[in-house]
Amino acid sequence: MQPFAEAAAQVCPYCGEEVEVPVDPIGVASETYIEDCPVCCRPWTVQVSRGEEGFSVQLGRDDD
Repeated sequence: MQPFAEAAAQVCPYCGEEVEVPVDPIGVASETYIEDCPVCCRPWTVQVSRGEEGFSVQLGRDDD
């Protein structure tokens, strides 16, 4: 089994580059964590929401 079965295409809130954010579609209903951009290395706040319809991902600046 793969640790991350899916990825969500997002835009880095710092550098504006499109990035793939790995997401495990199975897990708690809502979680927030910090992850660095693979392009500019600045920290994002990643918010993942999961429900019956699937999952959604939002990126925020860590300095907001």
